Amino acid sequence: MDTATNTNKSHIIYNLFPRLIRTIDTWKEHLERIKRMQFNSIYINPFHKTGGSRSLYAVNDYYQLNSDFLPKGYNPSDFSILKEFLSECKYSDIAVFMDLVINHTANDSVLIQEHPNWFKYQNGSIIHPYAIDPADPSHVTVWGDLSEINYDNNPDFEGLRNYWDELIKFYQEIGFTGFRCDAAYKVPCSMWHPLINNAKQRNAETLFLAESLGCTLQQVEALKGCGFDYMFNSSKWWNFDGSWCIDQHWQIKPIAPSISFPESHDTPRVAANPPGTINWQKNRYLLASLFSQGLMMPIGFEYGATRALHVIDSCPEHLQEKKWDLQTWITEVNNLKSKNSCLRDEGQWLVLYGFDSDILFLMKESNDRSNKVGLLVNKNWYNGTIVANFRIPEKIREMPNRIYPFNDPKILLKNEGDIAVGPSEMVMFTN
Repeated sequence: MDTATNTNKSHIIYNLFPRLIRTIDTWKEHLERIKRMQFNSIYINPFHKTGGSRSLYAVNDYYQLNSDFLPKGYNPSDFSILKEFLSECKYSDIAVFMDLVINHTANDSVLIQEHPNWFKYQNGSIIHPYAIDPADPSHVTVWGDLSEINYDNNPDFEGLRNYWDELIKFYQEIGFTGFRCDAAYKVPCSMWHPLINNAKQRNAETLFLAESLGCTLQQVEALKGCGFDYMFNSSKWWNFDGSWCIDQHWQIKPIAPSISFPESHDTPRVAANPPGTINWQKNRYLLASLFSQGLMMPIGFEYGATRALHVIDSCPEHLQEKKWDLQTWITEVNNLKSKNSCLRDEGQWLVLYGFDSDILFLMKESNDRSNKVGLLVNKNWYNGTIVANFRIPEKIREMPNRIYPFNDPKILLKNEGDIAVGPSEMVMFTN
């Protein structure tokens, strides 16, 4: 039985990063802005009690709230404050996803004390998770504040699975729509499939989003059949320099629709990276919006925030550092995505022209091939250019003369001849 939910709804997700938004009782203050920008979902990074490092992803106790996010004197075991926020979201018709971090815990986790046999050991010491940079295998990152859970030869695999099943049930009951599964590829399908299946039996609308960035294609393919509703893709890193992102699109598509994002808590802010212009920021968001069925944007992106999100050091004051205001523009893009079937679908992407040129033409078709969009990208981040009419591919010419100039109204209509695009700008054609 395939437990994944096949839906044409596009989840347009706003990442409410908890270290930037004060205590849980104030989170509802962001809902009006989120709703106004046409986001229909929220994703919240870990809000549980942390270990000694204070990293959000070093969970000490899954059944206690992080005291950093609570009013003074509030009991961390009392989830009524979170339930109230989730009720407000439901009233506003906003789905809410939480992080499900079950590939590791904090070194001082209560689980290590209660179930030491659930963890990986080497020479008598618990193993810390690590990552190898695929571009430079000599560069290895080790997270010394984390302890890796043993899924390979755990003598109490069923007990571990029951624990996670009860945890998921607990958060379903307090009102979460679904779960963003951290490093999903580090947990085997023999664990994921029953967990997802049980959750959907309790509530068929519960969704599971697999975070699998930085892993191998073989590890991604191992997630097929687990029941995930979405996968995260790597379009954020695509500078239109080759076909690898389109190739990944076709590789992920048979597993599940994907989610794109212009930046995340694991990346630098777009507004801080070269060229760091408003056109470049729009370029990154528009690509993420068009590329896949799902879309996610972290808090602060709409203001051109330049300070990267940090799982330990971020604080609410950082959200006051604003470079510009893109709220109206983001609203227009999100509104179009929610109404255009081609943009709501995962679809099929084709490269028409331009990896060896200063411009790139792409085309996307809806899942049923009834709708399509064309995309013109100026790959020169610092200079504008004129695209001569004869360079426009025939498949783009066949589309009616409708262009959505998201960036600059000076763009000329196709039937008037050439098209002028500014630095980093994109033009979208539709039928």
